[in-house]
Amino acid sequence: MATLSSSTFQSPTLAQRIMPLLRGFDWPLILILLALAGIGLVAMYSAGFDHGTRFADHARNMLLAAGILFVVAQVPPQRLMMLAVPLYTLGVALLVAVALFGITKKGAQRWINIGLVVQPSELMKIAMPLLLAWWFQKREGQLRAWDFIAAALLLALPVGLIMKQPDLGTALLVLAAGVSVIFFAGLPWKLVLPPVLLGAAAIALVVWYEPQLCADGVRWPVLHNYQQQRICTLLDPTRDPLGKGFHIIQGMIAIGSGGLWGKGFMAGTQTHLEFIPERTTDFIFAAFSEEFGLAGNLTLIVCYVLLVWRGLAIAAQSDTLFGRLMVAGVSMIFFAYAFVNMGMVSGLLPVVGVPLPFISYGGTAMATLGLALGVLMSVARAQHEPAEQSWRPDAP
Repeated sequence: MATLSSSTFQSPTLAQRIMPLLRGFDWPLILILLALAGIGLVAMYSAGFDHGTRFADHARNMLLAAGILFVVAQVPPQRLMMLAVPLYTLGVALLVAVALFGITKKGAQRWINIGLVVQPSELMKIAMPLLLAWWFQKREGQLRAWDFIAAALLLALPVGLIMKQPDLGTALLVLAAGVSVIFFAGLPWKLVLPPVLLGAAAIALVVWYEPQLCADGVRWPVLHNYQQQRICTLLDPTRDPLGKGFHIIQGMIAIGSGGLWGKGFMAGTQTHLEFIPERTTDFIFAAFSEEFGLAGNLTLIVCYVLLVWRGLAIAAQSDTLFGRLMVAGVSMIFFAYAFVNMGMVSGLLPVVGVPLPFISYGGTAMATLGLALGVLMSVARAQHEPAEQSWRPDAP
């Protein structure tokens, strides 16, 4: 009679258990993220070495984002699609709750206490492209003008609530993600060009009539007073060099003083003499530019371009409309993050509260990035599954 050896029932090793969870990960995307994480740690060590535990906290936040990425990557895209409506509904409900009885800090009502203090607008950065991708997936093959109008209304509701807080930076990111999904869904150019031309004309008028529009006592419609002041300060930072224009002026000085190769690691005078405000958060790009110069900036920009390109490549390879639209919208969030932050620090855009992805300090923003990257990885993994395991949105 045959006997069974003890090895027959030997439990799998830790490596054997982990490998199936890593199967299908997009390794080009992982390499890009590792490069950005390395740059972020170097930049934070220099900018925040005298800010207590900023460097250690930044590293911890990165590990948290990596954990979120790993967990979300295990969720199949069809499960993510099932979460679209509940997440959007929860996000809008929390934004309404913030408007009614939210917590006010520094003149902005953006937080709410639900056992812990949260900022619901962060949730909408992911919930918005998720919902719109679900919306267009349900109408695949029968899109009409009404579908685009309905999508615009679904987008306008949370954007309006976020702007009311007021939080222009987050509103711009949510708007960029939503508009990207609507555009990639097939929005006709005849509907795209009019608002673009209108916006360009408005910018030209503001620049041309800047002295009159920015004179004392003149108030613009729609915008809050502080938003108007930020635009006027962008057009002429020397209007108030020690007040509202201080951030932009010091940022431009730091970037310009870095030259081609920079002053060297830990050698930035504007940074370490504390001329750069918020040098570990919104204005860390100025500190990085001073120490690593144009060469460092180009390296960072290339990493962001590769990140967006890889995201769009994953979107193009998806076999479902939902996967393509969701990943394309999430990828454009990274573009909006980097473009707006670098633009405001360089004096090309008004100063808004938008962090630089993976470089700026911030736990909530880093967790949101981890969630967004997990969505990308989920769709990438679905593309590598065997044919019999592939999914369709209408599958059970």
